[in-house]
Amino acid sequence: MIIRLSKAAMVLAMAFFATLVAFGNITDYATNFAFVHHVFLMDTTFPGNGIMYRSIQQEWVHHAGYISIIALESTTAILCWIGGIKLLKARNAKPAVFRASKAWAIGGLTLGFLTWQVAFMSVGGEWFGMWMSKQWNGVPDAFRFFITLLIVLIYLTMDNDALPEPQDTVAR
Repeated sequence: MIIRLSKAAMVLAMAFFATLVAFGNITDYATNFAFVHHVFLMDTTFPGNGIMYRSIQQEWVHHAGYISIIALESTTAILCWIGGIKLLKARNAKPAVFRASKAWAIGGLTLGFLTWQVAFMSVGGEWFGMWMSKQWNGVPDAFRFFITLLIVLIYLTMDNDALPEPQDTVAR
């Protein structure tokens, strides 16, 4: 039982994290938009680097990218909240039922991994050279986030959460 509760708690912790990130991005749009804006502009990357042709100057693209990130973070949170609650509800269920209840959480954790790995590490970090910026480098944070999500996803999908069989209580 403790492993099932542990898995539910970890999924709910990721839901809470994604909720806080999305909430911060929504309620402090301008401050956090500045980060996305500078990544797209590539204006703080190494001077004279050979990838400046990748920069995007159109501000509407910056807003569209930022809104997409917020949508991905929000969807991650929603899927993990649903998944964590389903895991809690199925904590006493047969192994097959408990395994089936993992689907929403797996979806949420996977989306969260893809959000921070693809959007921040791959697109922001590599395509737009975010790693070159001393001021607007989100690569270390993104790495910490997606590794945490990945570890929880691996733990959740491990086949180690079957409930013990009831013991024979008849004395012999």
